[in-house]
Amino acid sequence: MFDAAIDSLPLTLENVTLTLPSSAGPVDILRGVSLVVGAGERVAVVGPSGSGKSSLIAVAAGLEQPTSGQVRLFGQDLGSLGEDGRAKLRRNRVSLVFQSFHLLPNMTAEENVAAPLEIARKPNAGRTARDWLDRVGLSARLTHYPHQLSGGEQQRVALARALAAEPALLFADEPTGNLDAANAAAVADLMFKLVAETGAALVMVTHDSALAARADRSAVMADGRIVEGG
Repeated sequence: MFDAAIDSLPLTLENVTLTLPSSAGPVDILRGVSLVVGAGERVAVVGPSGSGKSSLIAVAAGLEQPTSGQVRLFGQDLGSLGEDGRAKLRRNRVSLVFQSFHLLPNMTAEENVAAPLEIARKPNAGRTARDWLDRVGLSARLTHYPHQLSGGEQQRVALARALAAEPALLFADEPTGNLDAANAAAVADLMFKLVAETGAALVMVTHDSALAARADRSAVMADGRIVEGG
């Protein structure tokens, strides 16, 4: 059972499993994962490919429903919510950044950052988008479309979009995985700087040991389990 202190934290997972069907039969992806993330804490999720890291992010963010166990975001049991309820809970409190930037190709950088704010009916969405693009060093790229931006610039737009609503929890799944060393370092610097400024907690999947070392701690996964640091 969760006590009151744990129940108030941004993220808690207790004995979470995830089993998915395949042509060869059911596959156990997560096998009894427990994880606690404190307010403002930065946690790196590391481990070999296929160990369940991205699936952990999907379940923790409510994008995938676990087979068993309990996931709580800000004290709310995700198992008690439908898809719309999970989306409503994430809105303004949870953001995600992925390895593939997932920018809308027919929107400019400014429009990509402003669109979620407009959907959430935030005032001054355009001005907020411009401010955040300036914070990630892209004030000269406001009207550029994704195909006109480098990979590093696209990920900076994605980071600005994720943090513009100042969420309390940021999930980042291999945020530097598609970038060369120089751009990866620049994006990592920005991510940690802006997370610190906003006070958001960070749960980050990465293969980059140097990036993981910048987190407060690492949760090491192997064969669908957290074997260290949960």
